[in-house]
Amino acid sequence: MTSARRMLIDANTTPFYHVINRCVRRAFLCGEDKLTGRSYEHRRGWIVDKIKALSAIFCIDICAYAVMNNHYHLVLKIDVEEAKTLSPKEVISRWCQITKGHTVATRYMNGEALIDGERMLLDGLITEWHERLSSISWFMRCLNEEIARKANREDECKGAFWEGRFKSQALLDEQALLACMMYVDLNPIRAGIADSLQSSDFTSIQERISALKQVNNIIISPQAPVQSAKNKPQTINQSFAKFDAATHSSQQTGIPFHFADYLELIDWTGRAIRHDKKGFIDNQRPKLLNELGIASDAWLSSAKDFRRQYSGISGRWDAMCAFKLQQGGKWCRGKSSSEALHPNQPLG
Repeated sequence: MTSARRMLIDANTTPFYHVINRCVRRAFLCGEDKLTGRSYEHRRGWIVDKIKALSAIFCIDICAYAVMNNHYHLVLKIDVEEAKTLSPKEVISRWCQITKGHTVATRYMNGEALIDGERMLLDGLITEWHERLSSISWFMRCLNEEIARKANREDECKGAFWEGRFKSQALLDEQALLACMMYVDLNPIRAGIADSLQSSDFTSIQERISALKQVNNIIISPQAPVQSAKNKPQTINQSFAKFDAATHSSQQTGIPFHFADYLELIDWTGRAIRHDKKGFIDNQRPKLLNELGIASDAWLSSAKDFRRQYSGISGRWDAMCAFKLQQGGKWCRGKSSSEALHPNQPLG
């Protein structure tokens, strides 16, 4: 039985979620149809532009993305702290960028006086809109509805464009977040449609590297990306969650790793999973793997099969079981994968 989305996504448990959506009717989200020769590559830009526009409106940051031929992946972070700071006028202003809003809200923004009944209605609307602005479900609804309408209009057809509801995975800790981001960023390399991070079009890692090169005037080669990036500040589109190793403790304000360490790990992992780079796994292990104590084989298995290793939850096994119990379920998939990714967790 399908679980309600509000049970699958809980910002109080974790702000990080992996979401996937796929096309139906063998439709092309992007890519080229070899039967007709028609190209749909421009649709990749639709997705990327829309997620950035929505991120600027919603209290939701983008950790990673990859837009593939008939599906896309997002790793999103709910910015709970930003949501708490929104004033009523900011809530109305943001929500009215998505919908027409309400006449009472428009009058309030114009400084018109409201009677008691209108004020009560406005308070209810603001509360509802405030909750929606930190909702991944509403973020995905706004994204998918627009892309579906544009694609159907272009294809001159009607009907469903997406394969039912989007799939989501809760990422309960740093290891799960790191493995999932790596899985998403390496999608084109794993699929054999790109042979380097720089050529992985329409991925967050390509955009992050490009921003780093442009702002800091450096060259990141496939052979030595990390040495070039060391001690360089990361400047990226404001829609992106920032890498900040200081968030290992207390309040979570970003991705809890240094970008240089992430870049070192993804470069090493990308080479190791390529068919033409056999044996690279035996070279120097990245710093993050040593810090987290994750075995090389377990890490590479996660980078290749993260989506299939778990169902809707990834993290320490005891935390996964507790989250599932909170949802009203009794069983979840991924115990062996979780134990491999968290070698120091208590045995369950």
